[in-house]
Amino acid sequence: MHRNRAEVNTQPADHSPTIALVGNPNTGKSTIFNGLTGLKQKIANYPGVTVERKTGTARVNGQQYHIVDLPGTYSLNYTKIDERITYQALIGEYEHEKVPDLVLIIVDSSNLERNLFLATQLMDLEIPAMIVLNMDDVAREKGITINKERIERKLGIPVLSVSAHRKEGIKAIKEAIHSHEYKRPGPLKWEPPQPLRRAIAHLVEKWIEPHTNLPDRSYAIEALRLISNNKLPDSFYNFEEAELGQKAIEEACSIIEQEGGNPVAAEVMARYDFINECTQDSVEQEETDEFSLTDRIDAVATHKVFGPISFVLILLVMFQAIFSWATPFMDMIDLVFIESGNWLSSALPPGILTDLLVEGVIAGLGGVVIFLPQIMFLFFFIYVLESSGYMARAAFVMDGFMTRIGLHGRSVVPLISGFACAIPGIMATRNIENWRDRIITIMVLPFMSCSARLPVYALLIAAFIPKTTVFGFINMQGLTFFGLYFFGIVMAIIAALVMNQFFPKEQQSPFMMELPDYKMPKWSVVFHNVIDRGRIFVTEAGRIIIAISIVLWFLASFPKTDFPADTPSQTETATSSFSPQQMPQAYQLKHSYAGQFGSFIEPVIEPLGFDWKIGIGLLTSFAAREVMVGTLNTIYSIEDENSDIVTLKQKLINDRDPETGEAVYSTATAVSLMIFFALAMQCMSTLAIVRRETNSWKWPLIMFGYMTTLAYLCSFLAFQIGSSL
Repeated sequence: MHRNRAEVNTQPADHSPTIALVGNPNTGKSTIFNGLTGLKQKIANYPGVTVERKTGTARVNGQQYHIVDLPGTYSLNYTKIDERITYQALIGEYEHEKVPDLVLIIVDSSNLERNLFLATQLMDLEIPAMIVLNMDDVAREKGITINKERIERKLGIPVLSVSAHRKEGIKAIKEAIHSHEYKRPGPLKWEPPQPLRRAIAHLVEKWIEPHTNLPDRSYAIEALRLISNNKLPDSFYNFEEAELGQKAIEEACSIIEQEGGNPVAAEVMARYDFINECTQDSVEQEETDEFSLTDRIDAVATHKVFGPISFVLILLVMFQAIFSWATPFMDMIDLVFIESGNWLSSALPPGILTDLLVEGVIAGLGGVVIFLPQIMFLFFFIYVLESSGYMARAAFVMDGFMTRIGLHGRSVVPLISGFACAIPGIMATRNIENWRDRIITIMVLPFMSCSARLPVYALLIAAFIPKTTVFGFINMQGLTFFGLYFFGIVMAIIAALVMNQFFPKEQQSPFMMELPDYKMPKWSVVFHNVIDRGRIFVTEAGRIIIAISIVLWFLASFPKTDFPADTPSQTETATSSFSPQQMPQAYQLKHSYAGQFGSFIEPVIEPLGFDWKIGIGLLTSFAAREVMVGTLNTIYSIEDENSDIVTLKQKLINDRDPETGEAVYSTATAVSLMIFFALAMQCMSTLAIVRRETNSWKWPLIMFGYMTTLAYLCSFLAFQIGSSL
């Protein structure tokens, strides 16, 4: 084992056998994991990194098993963080976490040869193993027939054939796990060429055996990994002998080069020679000249012209649908919260506690829960695009464009993930190999309009953008919605181009990714994920909103101030803007602690068209962007506590300045506020995750500074130009 271990106690307390699931991405590994564990699973992070660690339990014939779903990888010769995690877990690198008792190697039956590359590497570790040929139905549809008994004989380990997507074979896997003898597999019959064998022996003798404490069975696979990568990663070997290790690797590579070989390709070529021997008489495929459904769709979806156009059209339709389909549900939720507040007001005795409950908690929470339908529709479309296989095509067609603006093709997937939430998007940048491309992607990713911005957009668009159509069929509100997301993309591109001039250029590694076959999404999984995201939105945002609403209610309700009705000019202006019942509440709010603080910061934000109420919302929304709506709902509920059923949207439209009688909100103000939210770094959780991923406060502080400055300038221009029109 390496000397620098992560100390974490992840060993199951009952010492149940540990079963690790390992495989390439898109092999159905997670589906099998869910089938084995059901709901008995938990998600944490591996120590020191933000790579998810999924574990669960399965019980078979009274015996409990500890199941670990390791991150997907194509090879143990890792270059990315999540691939490294898989390798370290398999060799027992984590303190208090033993080497798995059994490895289930999940293989895509329709891509057997490619998947067996990782399988042969895993078998070299001499851990008890079993191959699970998944997607058997897909292979049959492609005319592929696999003789698993012959594969079993040639590899020397059990082979199962299943179709987890159709829930076929999970029971067989459980029975095989229970009856497995847990013996180490015998040595593979693959023979590395003589130069590669000598290079392995040299590296083991000069470096691995004397300077690491890996188990003997890991020596060869570690040597192959170092030779393939042709370098010693400093982040893994962080001690004095690193220079000696790099020298040993270079000497091992030179042994291969002296025989005319390529150190990087030596292992790959040798393993595939062996794999071809295994599959030669074990796999049959019917010849067909017909284009598959995937080929026909990809003729458009991955076309250099029609591909990007299709991507933009899909986004446009998606945002149109989100705005249109969610409206009836939003109106219903809004009515429920308004009626609930009115019922509580009449059922409970007047007093501070009733005011707190109705004007603080109910108003604040209702102002955000109303947008739950739009959040769920957004995630529904994202999950459908991902599970159908289209999201990989979006990354593929955008690769050329990303390269031209100085980003790597791998940046596309994190950026698209940013539409849901910046945090998983930033975490996904760990798949970008060089630091320069990764840091630029992280720094521009928050420009992608996440789901937390959606409530603010939806409220302002519904209130101030007319319900007209463009070209007779495109809804103007939906088009504005799409325009805000597109605006964020454009600003991210501009920011990336600028940052590209300040970072030293490095040679980019080629962008390679798998384009899985198109398939019908598994609707039960899609709806489960959508409901789960909705639950997270309500529970996590709800906790913050309730806490902030209570504090805000107190700040907006105290100190109590009498309304000076003897001021003629003030009374005259107020009367033109408010009813007699509303005037005392408006005056009280203006002179409360919240009003005083809002008035203090108002001169700074007034050039943007914002008043003190919006200013308070901007400050509270730093905890979570969606809190902005809850804050406004709380403030307007306090100001208008005696009103009949009036939605927050209508309150914004009706709001008047008590001193001038002019409308507080205009279309220019709404556009300015939406632009500010599209560009500003209003999320402390994102800053925290950037700090964690970059291991420095430098980058989150730069991010906060440049995004907030840019947001202020663009909002200023939008309001000033809009007001003058």
